[in-house]
Amino acid sequence: MMRFALAEATKAAAVGEVPVGAVLVSATGDILARGHNQPVTRNDPTAHAEVLALRQAAEKVGNYRLPGTTLYVTLEPCIMCMGALLHARVARLVYGAPDPKGGAAESLYRIAADARLNHRIETMSGVRLAECRRILQDFFRARRKSVANAPAMP
Repeated sequence: MMRFALAEATKAAAVGEVPVGAVLVSATGDILARGHNQPVTRNDPTAHAEVLALRQAAEKVGNYRLPGTTLYVTLEPCIMCMGALLHARVARLVYGAPDPKGGAAESLYRIAADARLNHRIETMSGVRLAECRRILQDFFRARRKSVANAPAMP
């Protein structure tokens, strides 16, 4: 399933968005939804890949609760996305690259396993890590290069 999430991340990169892709899968293994980052395109700070996939799946099944589902995402989710996953009652999170500056599953925060909350999310990290990391690194490397080559402001 991470292959499909990587395909979504590629779509995000193609339009200048940070390349993060997500796929939400039912308990029976069916793909319920796919999403890729679109906050710039949509002028919406909540248009992260994970949130878009959750919205699409909730619409499809007719319920905001998505028990038994697994979210595959190329980058460790942020605080906002982890909150949405908890509210949706997603059972399992599988992600590729950790996010040491904003990850809320394990890197900075461990929201998925916080015993103070009324839901826990089983978490697996490092799936297709090299590919997930590479798409992000290539994107930011190209962005830094284009900024360095931009004409100076008068």
